[in-house]
Amino acid sequence: MKKSTGSIDKEVGSRVRMRRMSIGMSQEKLGDMLGLTFQQVQKYEKGMNRISVARLIEITKILGVDVHFFLDGVTSTKSAPGFAEEKQPTYVADMMSTPEGLQLVRHFAGIKNPKVRKSIVQLVASVAAEDDTERSS
Repeated sequence: MKKSTGSIDKEVGSRVRMRRMSIGMSQEKLGDMLGLTFQQVQKYEKGMNRISVARLIEITKILGVDVHFFLDGVTSTKSAPGFAEEKQPTYVADMMSTPEGLQLVRHFAGIKNPKVRKSIVQLVASVAAEDDTERSS
């Protein structure tokens, strides 16, 4: 009986994809470095296949991050009654998995002036509020 993957596999895979894209590495390059096909990397990133601990350690070395990068904040969906925490929003991972989100973060991180950064945040908030208003009309 084959075990199915779950939300943790999808979250870890999403973080692999986010990190790989943020450093400009292709799925093919990561696959080559791991001795896998790019299709296998795709399956890991989509959470279709589980990443073993040994493979995750290999990935951390290649992508230049600590294992905590992939596991911080990840919680099991199997929790005892009364001890469940609220589900954390996925908007950061969702945004970072898009080319536009990565570009936005890269460019924003390069802005050193705090006033300019604050103005950009206000601009984006204003555009998002306007977009919400248009969608609800």
